Amino acid sequence: MSKISLTTASLWIACAAASSAAESLPSWNDSPAKQAIVNFVERVTTEGSPDYVPPAERIATFDNDGCLWSEQPAYFQLFFAIDRVRATAGDHPEWQTEEAFASVLKGDLKAVAASGEKGLMQLVAATHAGMTTEEFTAEVSAWMAEATHPQTGKRYTEMVFQPMLELLDYLRANGFKTFIVSGGGIEFIRPWAEATYGIPPEQVVGSSLKMKYEVRDGTPVILKLAEIDLIDDKAGKPVGIQGHIGRRPIFAAGNSDGDFQMLEWTTAGEGPRFGMIVHHTDADREWAYDRDSHVGQLDRALDAAPDRGWNVVDMKQDWGVIYPE
Repeated sequence: MSKISLTTASLWIACAAASSAAESLPSWNDSPAKQAIVNFVERVTTEGSPDYVPPAERIATFDNDGCLWSEQPAYFQLFFAIDRVRATAGDHPEWQTEEAFASVLKGDLKAVAASGEKGLMQLVAATHAGMTTEEFTAEVSAWMAEATHPQTGKRYTEMVFQPMLELLDYLRANGFKTFIVSGGGIEFIRPWAEATYGIPPEQVVGSSLKMKYEVRDGTPVILKLAEIDLIDDKAGKPVGIQGHIGRRPIFAAGNSDGDFQMLEWTTAGEGPRFGMIVHHTDADREWAYDRDSHVGQLDRALDAAPDRGWNVVDMKQDWGVIYPE
């Protein structure tokens, strides 16, 4: 093949890749953030490239709250737990003075949210202990079908980020296996993750309660216990990834300091790595918050991003839309 033909072929391949990215990520503005993603994917998926990564090693992990869907004014699972606390409070008079139950019953959402992932899992543990996994799944599914956000009026699964849905699809189309790695409860996310994100239950990593096997009325079941097993947040995220996935990701996305260790561990590995932070900067279409937020605080990770090569996605500048239309 002549030199001119090789050049023409190279230009054609480059144009085809750019066109494919534009079609796959239509809600992303043509910005450095989008280009960084496309460049990384092209590098690791092009056979013969020095940065080529075999498909089996193309692991991408995503935080859920604030990364794949909204999280203000509190984690959405917290609204689920609050509804459950209120529904069962009559059986627990001690909750009137015991935190974080007392704040729930007083309607002090900010105080409840300040208890973080650990407080959330304590609420879930207390209100769901003794339920089978099937019963819990049914309760989550019923709640998701009916509950709406207190400010937007949308169903919670309508408040996923359209650009992130496109990114998940784009990565999977290029041989990546996508995982949710969330501080939220694993059993809370699994019932709806596949329909919403295209991520099956076995690819969800999250905070969890201890469980036990028993035979109830002749039927084998798994029971949820009132004891926390793993808080999949901060340093717990790499531990959860190793325990559930067994491979270090090459792509990790988060939005808060709770994702710092996941980003740190991912990008410290050998070979090409991609760390991404979703920065909430759009008060008109969603919320604007970072360092001083009681939910999804982004401080340490935001400062560390430039030196560590993490890509900060500015929602206001980089996304043409926020929610699916």
